Amino acid sequence: MKGKSKGKLAIFDTFKTKDNDLTGEAKRQRAIITILGSGGNPAERTRTGISQKIAKKQEIAWKNIYSGIFRDLDEILLPMEIAEEDGRLPLKRGPKALQEKGIPYYHLTKKGILVGLAINGIENMSLQLKEFFSKSDSKDKEFEKILMKFMTNSPNFTYSIFQKYVKAFCEDKIEELLPFDLTKLKDISDESLIIQKEILAAFLKFTNPEKKEATAFLDKIG
Repeated sequence: MKGKSKGKLAIFDTFKTKDNDLTGEAKRQRAIITILGSGGNPAERTRTGISQKIAKKQEIAWKNIYSGIFRDLDEILLPMEIAEEDGRLPLKRGPKALQEKGIPYYHLTKKGILVGLAINGIENMSLQLKEFFSKSDSKDKEFEKILMKFMTNSPNFTYSIFQKYVKAFCEDKIEELLPFDLTKLKDISDESLIIQKEILAAFLKFTNPEKKEATAFLDKIG
């Protein structure tokens, strides 16, 4: 049952005939995670608020996507502990029971912030990375110093690491996202990581003149 639930996270799902085209479910889950991670006001982080925000961007009626948002939250993101309830807003109208309970709004857990690091690009990576490690224990912090250094000097490489880590989880190649442990990627064959590691190892062996030549060469081809 646990594996089945994990397999529902669809943020990397693409159409079978179009490898680079994300499915509607993947786009919707990405949008929810991005909204919850943006720190908006509570009203924007209710099911209705999330639906309205996504609908406005897509220029569609929010009621048309509400059921999908509801399902993604209640059947996937909440059970998987990627998101959790952050509080409740009082309701002035509607059934008395609902007024007393209020309307729940949500935020990302530490696991959710980690997933956000894999889908939101490099623009807000610095703040997200700091937030993630601020919530982490000693096991997760092992990679903090080097990742912060890489983020400053090689943000695209750092972003690719989080993408590969979370995608491996979505594809059942990693059992759990937490504790955060990049050594879990060691047994996963990934051509781009192998190439990057090989280039870095070679570069470290170069003399200073050779490093300048290699840098000039890479500037010409990329």
